[in-house]
Amino acid sequence: MKSVTRSLRILEAVAQHQPVTVGELTKLFGLPKSTVQRTLVTLAEAGWLRANRRDTTRWEIGARVLAVRPAALQGSSLFAAARDPMVRLRDKVNETIHLSVPDALQCMVVVDRVDCDHPVRTFHTIGDTSPLHATATGRAVLAHLPKRDVEELISQGLERFSETTPADPEELRVELHRIRTDGYAVNRNQYRPGVCAIAAPVLDEDGTPLATVAISMPDSRYDGDELPGWGRLVAETAAEITGRRLST
Repeated sequence: MKSVTRSLRILEAVAQHQPVTVGELTKLFGLPKSTVQRTLVTLAEAGWLRANRRDTTRWEIGARVLAVRPAALQGSSLFAAARDPMVRLRDKVNETIHLSVPDALQCMVVVDRVDCDHPVRTFHTIGDTSPLHATATGRAVLAHLPKRDVEELISQGLERFSETTPADPEELRVELHRIRTDGYAVNRNQYRPGVCAIAAPVLDEDGTPLATVAISMPDSRYDGDELPGWGRLVAETAAEITGRRLST
């Protein structure tokens, strides 16, 4: 049991301090470096941790932790409030609808999905993650975060995933201002080639973004003339989810 408790404590420490080095964890727990390293490797093999993409000497939370989180949300007020509005939105546009939540400034995590009936459609597994700056769901959240959080994200570097990814800091700031004005964010091939999305934030009582709802579609069905209508529908759906959650 001691080894299990130690593993859980190290997992919690990585979640709190990520990305973190073996040395930092050794100092934090007063354990031998070999013990910490062995525990990290074991957790990584099980999918709970992973090496940081930019600095492999640092550790961060893995995909399995992120996949568990959506399951834990299924009894939450957010999940319950979102489901019916998502189904109605799907029925109006006949495209896939996603509900995603932010994992601090690390990423967005898909927690629910309502599929359309097109044979060709976008597909994100529950638990899938994506960067905040490169996606409509992420930018819908960023647009409603304090300026210091946005600047912290920018200071970490904005990775370019396609030619149209807003990887320039000033370009991102301008885009976030547009999102606040329009009420929705747009992603056209900025993260995954051939994938487009329109997203709006679900807000807490104080205006903090808790989640986003998004219409997702292949680029072949994206129509710029339809964008204002899609944006209005997704913003109305997000506002309905916000209201339903606050009234429960």
